[in-house]
Amino acid sequence: MGGIYIHIPFCKQACHYCDFHFSTSTAKKDEMIRALQKELQLRKEEFRDEAVETIYFGGGTPSLLAVEELAELINTVYAHYKVVENPEITLEANPDDLSGKKIEALAVSPVNRLSIGIQSFFNTDLKWMNRAHNAEEARECLSVATRYFDNITIDLIYGIPGMDNIRWRENLKMALHYNIPHISAYALTVEPKTALEKFIRTGKTSAPDEGQAGEQFAILAETLQSGGFVHYELSNFGKEGYFSRNNTAYWLGKKYLGIGPSAHSYDGRARSWNIANNAKYIRAIGKKVLPCETEILTGIDRYNEYVMTGLRTIWGVSVHRVEKDFGTVYRDYLLKQAGKHIKNGALSLYDDVLQATPKGKFLTDGIAADLFFVN
Repeated sequence: MGGIYIHIPFCKQACHYCDFHFSTSTAKKDEMIRALQKELQLRKEEFRDEAVETIYFGGGTPSLLAVEELAELINTVYAHYKVVENPEITLEANPDDLSGKKIEALAVSPVNRLSIGIQSFFNTDLKWMNRAHNAEEARECLSVATRYFDNITIDLIYGIPGMDNIRWRENLKMALHYNIPHISAYALTVEPKTALEKFIRTGKTSAPDEGQAGEQFAILAETLQSGGFVHYELSNFGKEGYFSRNNTAYWLGKKYLGIGPSAHSYDGRARSWNIANNAKYIRAIGKKVLPCETEILTGIDRYNEYVMTGLRTIWGVSVHRVEKDFGTVYRDYLLKQAGKHIKNGALSLYDDVLQATPKGKFLTDGIAADLFFVN
C-alpha cells in the first residue's frame, strides 16, 4: 500500500509564517495541471507493485482549482495506478474558497475528506498571519461543509504572539462546536526567509514565546482528549475511525509518491524531491525529464527517521524493531540514551515500546534528537 501526494503550487497571497513552495500567479495553472498529469504517467512504474490507498492534494492552496480540474488529476491516478476500493482522497482548502456551491460540487466528486486551513477563529490572529480569509468565512464554511462531509479536519495554530490562553481556549471551543472528527494543531514556528522571520528580526513583531506555546499545547491536549479525541500524533487529534490515513502512512514508513514542484517521495530506501520552481518543473516534465534529486538513506538515516516519527505517535518506538532492523548496537544505544528521559518522566518504556509521556510530548522533537545515532 502507498500514497500519492499532489502539490498544487498556487496561493492567493503569502501567509507571513509559510515557507512552502507556491506562486501567487495562476497564469500557468493549465500548464501545471497538464504537467502534473504527465508526471503521474511518467512515474507509474515506481508504483507498479503498490496499491494506492490515499490521494492527498496539498500546497499551496489546492482549493484554488476547480472541481473539474481536481477530477482530471484523480482520473489520471485511476487510469495509471491500482487504487484500493475506498481510498482516502483529501483536499486541503481555505475557507474563502469553500462557497456553498463549491462544497456541494466537491461532495459529489471523488474527494471524500476536507482539510480546512482555519488557523484561528479570530480576525486579529488572521490579519497578523496575513490569511486570505476572515473569521466569518471560517465559521460559514464549516457550517456548510459539515452538512455535506463527514470526514473533515481543520488546522489551528497556537503560540501566536498576542494570543493569550483565554483566546486559545475559545478557538478550541469553537472548533468543538462544529463536531468535526479531526483537528491538527501546530505551534507557530519561525522559518528562515519568511516574512515573519524578517518582522521579528527588524522588531516589527515579537517572537513566539516557547513557554506560552507549551501552556497552550497542554490546554490543547487536555481539551481535545476530554472531548473524545485520541492524541495519536504530536500535532494530530482524531476521533476513533477518523485518523488521517495519509499522514499515518508517512509516520509508519509506507511508500509515497510526491507529484509536482517541491514534492517529496519515499520508497523505503531513498528519498527524492522535485525542483521547487514552477517554470522549470513544467519545462522538464514537457521533455519527459523528472526534475528531481535523490538521496539514498543510510542505516543511520533510517534509524533516526524511525525514532523521530515513532516518538511523535501513539505507536511509539519498538525496541524489538530497532534490534531487528538495525542491530544490537542501535538497540543498546537507544536504551542508553533513553535512560535519562525515562528517569525524568518524559519517556516511558512499556512492553518493549518507548513512548513520550504527557510530560514529554511537547518536547518530543528535542528528545528524539537526543536519541539520534551520530556516526
